[in-house]
Amino acid sequence: MTAPALPVSDTSLRPVGRRRGAFLREILRRPNGAFGIGILAVFTILAILPDVLVGPLQTAVTATGPRLAPPSTEFPFGTDQLGRSILNLTVHATRISMVIGLLATFITVAIGAVLGIVSGYVGGRFDAVLMRVADFFLVLPTFVLAIILTAIIRDALGTGSRELFGIRLSLLVIVVVIGITSWSSAARIIRAQTLSLKERAFVDRARVIGASSGHIMRRHILPNVVNLIVANAVLTFAGAILTETTLSFVGLGDPFQPSWGQLLEAARSTGAPGLGAWWYFVPAGTAVVLVVFAFTLLGNALDDILNPKLQGRR
Repeated sequence: MTAPALPVSDTSLRPVGRRRGAFLREILRRPNGAFGIGILAVFTILAILPDVLVGPLQTAVTATGPRLAPPSTEFPFGTDQLGRSILNLTVHATRISMVIGLLATFITVAIGAVLGIVSGYVGGRFDAVLMRVADFFLVLPTFVLAIILTAIIRDALGTGSRELFGIRLSLLVIVVVIGITSWSSAARIIRAQTLSLKERAFVDRARVIGASSGHIMRRHILPNVVNLIVANAVLTFAGAILTETTLSFVGLGDPFQPSWGQLLEAARSTGAPGLGAWWYFVPAGTAVVLVVFAFTLLGNALDDILNPKLQGRR
């Protein structure tokens, strides 16, 4: 007599749930992962508590310092051309840059995960068409496409003072643009894993007991690609920070909500490099480098965890 098929949720999901609890500990055991998380923790605190740490965001009206003053006891990072504290601007810009990176990463990974899982599981013509679209986004220069889309969307929606999540509409346009131009790589990676998972025995058992395709993708495929999604999100976040910085640097940011890229653009337009006012652009540039470096370290740690074969090479 053949034994009845067991529900997959009891056999495949529990190990995944147990792994999630140990995932952070695995990262922290590695020096690069612990160091990367430490750097990100510092910037997270800066993003959450800017008013507590450096006071309200200074404007041309509330500026109290001399113009382009070098670092001093009163102004540790110097001042800009309006007399605003660079330390104040850099810390407040942390919130804008980090929130933009987080929202853009969420959009990118959400689109990539959904399309990757559905494409890999459904297969057929749908998979072929979707992957051709993904190839289209892969071969196009992402930054050039982002500049074009940002200008078009901002012209269509306007640049009013409306806000969402404390971010002005003009900056949310950058979030959307980064998301819709960066999903293809994540979709291809997750699709490849889905193609392997859908041939596993636990997926066959789910089909036998009558589980729908949506149920299988949601309850059995998705939990088994979560670690891959997290690893991809780490690298996507770093890329989103760089893209936002670059778009703001070329003048597509919002001067009323300064990000790191906006500060760099303001330093360039003021002529700070030529004037020797290195304190104007070094703090924001250093912040960008540190955040990207932290995500690179975290990505290396995740690569060690998800690809054990690499451990012997390092």
